[in-house]
Amino acid sequence: MKAIKQVYVALSGGVDSAVAAVRLLDAGYRVTGIYMETWRDPHAKPFDAPKPKPAVLAAAAAEALGVPFIALDVRERFFQVIVRDFIQQYLDGKTPNPCLFCNPQVKWGVLQDYALAQGADYFATGHYARLKPTNNARIQLLRGVDRLKDQSYVLAMLNQQQLCRSLLPLGDLTKAEVRKIAASLNLPVSNDEESQDLCFLPDGDYRGFLQRYAPESASPGKIINLSGEVLGEHQGLAFYTIGQRKGIRIASTEPYYVIGKESESNRLIVGFADETGNRELLATGANWISGIPPSDGEQCHAMIRYRSNPALVTVKSVSEHEFRLEFNQPLRGITSGQVAVLYQGEVCLGGGTIKRAW
Repeated sequence: MKAIKQVYVALSGGVDSAVAAVRLLDAGYRVTGIYMETWRDPHAKPFDAPKPKPAVLAAAAAEALGVPFIALDVRERFFQVIVRDFIQQYLDGKTPNPCLFCNPQVKWGVLQDYALAQGADYFATGHYARLKPTNNARIQLLRGVDRLKDQSYVLAMLNQQQLCRSLLPLGDLTKAEVRKIAASLNLPVSNDEESQDLCFLPDGDYRGFLQRYAPESASPGKIINLSGEVLGEHQGLAFYTIGQRKGIRIASTEPYYVIGKESESNRLIVGFADETGNRELLATGANWISGIPPSDGEQCHAMIRYRSNPALVTVKSVSEHEFRLEFNQPLRGITSGQVAVLYQGEVCLGGGTIKRAW
């Protein structure tokens, strides 16, 4: 007789992770809920009225489902690995997405490791993405059925070792179906709102955060155009993002957009709409999910940020650690520090951190 498989489910206090646990219980797994206490800026103030803490909601969900619950304090590791890097990247003139690196280094790097050390067969989360075994004993990462909620992008830096011991129970469901399941079971999180992009900033104010933890980020400098003409003064490079239009505050007959940053000279480069597109990018720190990079000249689709529309690209050069892409059409907003993630149809191939665009 086949032994019942044990799975640790990352419970966040939200509806998605709770329903992920429900689906695994229904499938016959022995489930344990696991929660990670991450660092949050104590000075940030949420916009909404006080709500139950995520840890309380996660514990309540586990109790409602009748499964054991474990809480791990990962605040120090989270701050050292994720928050410090977030600050440094902004100081370097980049615009990071911490989730892409929190997943492999903390959520899977700590929670999954802990779960497997306790004898679990699998680690599961409530991400909207799918996993598919292949004939060569590898795991493919596929986009979620619900395209509006697809989260394969934020899982693109996971490796085979992590994916082969993972389960993603929500990949074949829509968000509406998940909410319906939660409501039918009267789960305490059935009406939860969507999770934040930056979990450590309850108010979402990254500019205020940088001013508190890296005062040097608020260093004024010159705003120039592509010809080098000085147009005005910025308030700190970290407070501007490539493609940004609002907040530049330069009078003109047509709006200016941020098109570049020069960290060494502390200069912000702006231009008009027809000057904002780029045809190529270079990405480093590549992660290829299958272990094999795509071929030079191969066509695929790329997402240059979370929730962006996949754009058709040609892989111009590729190696184990970096790749160069050429877009079929000029693309606005290609940003250093963001992650370019490649897809071949439904399959996520992996990605790398954007170093520069031209």
